[in-house]
Amino acid sequence: MNTLFQRRSLAEQFLMLSFPILLTGTLVIGWWVGRQVEDSVVHRIGSVTALYVDSFAAPHVQTLLNAPVLSAADIAALRSDLSNTPLGQRIVSLRIWRPDGHVLFSNDATMGRSFPIDEGLADALAGHIYAEISERSDAEQSQHGQPLPRLIETYTPIHADRSGEVIAAAEFYERPDEVDRDAGQAQRRSWLLVAAAMTAMYLLLFLLVRRGSQLIDRQRRALGTQVQQLTALNEQNGQLQQRVIRAAERATTLNEHLLQRISADIHDGPGQDLGFALMQLKNMDDASAAGNPALRPPWANHLEPARLAVQAALADLRAISADMELPDIEHLSLVELAARVLRDFQAKTSTEVVLDARLPELDASFRVKVTLYRLLQESLANAFRHAQGRGCRVLLRSDDGQLRVEVSDQGPGFDPRTIAAKGRLGLHGMRQRVEVLGGTFALHSVEGTGTTIRVTLPLRAEGPDHE
Repeated sequence: MNTLFQRRSLAEQFLMLSFPILLTGTLVIGWWVGRQVEDSVVHRIGSVTALYVDSFAAPHVQTLLNAPVLSAADIAALRSDLSNTPLGQRIVSLRIWRPDGHVLFSNDATMGRSFPIDEGLADALAGHIYAEISERSDAEQSQHGQPLPRLIETYTPIHADRSGEVIAAAEFYERPDEVDRDAGQAQRRSWLLVAAAMTAMYLLLFLLVRRGSQLIDRQRRALGTQVQQLTALNEQNGQLQQRVIRAAERATTLNEHLLQRISADIHDGPGQDLGFALMQLKNMDDASAAGNPALRPPWANHLEPARLAVQAALADLRAISADMELPDIEHLSLVELAARVLRDFQAKTSTEVVLDARLPELDASFRVKVTLYRLLQESLANAFRHAQGRGCRVLLRSDDGQLRVEVSDQGPGFDPRTIAAKGRLGLHGMRQRVEVLGGTFALHSVEGTGTTIRVTLPLRAEGPDHE
């Protein structure tokens, strides 16, 4: 049921919810206004009638100033006034009370009896006029002497002629026909007025809500279309991203294979040729020195420098070939891999590097290990080339499935924007390797304070580890 309600438009929901609220409000306001009108009419009629009652009853009650009860002549005069005047035709029942609750006069069987003083009588004895619609059951009618179940009950004080003090109180009942007629008309008018005002407000609010609802529906449809388009574009972007990642992985793998092949070609080609040339130069130098030194030809003096140059070139080629070839690192842990890179670097450059590795036993993919190996290899080479290896430090940490790597030195530093403009292949290659795995690469360097490379790598890179 709630789902069906939520599927409706905002305007329909407003109609369903606001109509019973406005209807209830109209009925409550109309009833309240009718009650206020009824109370007003009752008090008006009661006050007017009380003046008449006081005017004809007061002269016959003045004997109370000298006696505790009314005289027979006063009682007869009161009965005559009730029977022979227009006022008597309006009054259904009349009762005159003494201040102590004793009924001095009554046109029913309660005359001469005493009753507890109720609220209306207490107000009248205090000098106020009290009027209300009285609705009582049969038992209450018998107890209070009320002849009909629903009447206007009025209490009015009776004053002494000279002193103005309250010497008695009159209780009388009138039929509520006039009140019902006036109050009914006022209530109907108030209901019509309130209903008209509520209807006008309801229609205006409905027009505003319908306009907003239509606008929301249009925007919702447009948003739904855009969401569908964005979803399709997102799927396409995801597919393209996977293709780019796979292409980058293949490029990285091909690059490693190419480096290994170049390393093998250098070792088997130029390396072998330089080794053969070095051997021939050694033989020529030995042959020229075997005879009489005085007969040693002048060109033989150039054999030793040439041999040393060829030997140095051969050593450089072997070092380059060794850097290109990836060692067996698949079974090494991350800490062992970093220690291997630092040990090789220190052996080649005689430069000390501090390793700060606080890692638990982590299961990293092979591609992550390759990237860490090349990253440390290239960054340390740059630190040695540009900072002479001063204050080199490698830090390894793990955090929420991420490997954090930080390589720093205390060299002269540089302006990263200048290096980026020159397009250095070393930095570009490191950044590319890291970002292919979904990691981040940041370079921080200030002239005079050294250089720091900060990298984060996922411990388990997506996709296969080997092609």
